[in-house]
Amino acid sequence: MPTTIETLFSSLTDADVVDRVCGGETALFEILMRRHNQRVYRVARAIVKDETEAEDVMQQAYINAFTHLGQFEQRSQFSTWLTRITVYEGLARRRKRRSEEPLTQSESSESGAPMQSFMSTDADPERQAYARELGRVLEQAVDALPEGYRTVFMLREIEGLSTSETAAGLELGEEAVKTRLHRARAMVRRTITDRLGAAGREAFHFHAVRCDRVVAAVFTEIRRRQLATG
Repeated sequence: MPTTIETLFSSLTDADVVDRVCGGETALFEILMRRHNQRVYRVARAIVKDETEAEDVMQQAYINAFTHLGQFEQRSQFSTWLTRITVYEGLARRRKRRSEEPLTQSESSESGAPMQSFMSTDADPERQAYARELGRVLEQAVDALPEGYRTVFMLREIEGLSTSETAAGLELGEEAVKTRLHRARAMVRRTITDRLGAAGREAFHFHAVRCDRVVAAVFTEIRRRQLATG
């Protein structure tokens, strides 16, 4: 459900919001965060493969974006620019983690929560259970992909970006995106990709409570920095 600020300013484009934030209306940065939280989460999650760490990556990516918002030249979409920032932060975080401890393979599911916010309370329990299980299977299959394939698969198949959007966000050629997606699909098994449907689109869902948490954390840091420099 859109928040009050989103409803009030829903007619503004990303470029409009960026201009107004750069002009001093800092609170409007929330619009950009809420518009793009789902994509930013999925990009971060594809790279670090950990729910909690993905939120940390998101928060830092937004802070980096806010800090350097004046450098956004609007020659590309804001979402593409933000995707790149998230990728850089995610890769930096993962490199740091690898230097401290080996990656684990046991982080793929937190009791099926990603599917819960999408289910209606009066849905058939059997269908709920099936959708949750399908979501878990998909998330585990995507987590098992090599890094380059995993991020492409997440953006193209889960987030629904076009080849050109994915290429721009990851700074790859379109042919490289197509090749990686083809190989990723084969790795994830055709029986899974054939059954994705609506449940697949809801995998790695970034639901409202977590959205609010990230927005609040980012604005706390923004205010702290403004006080420190003001």
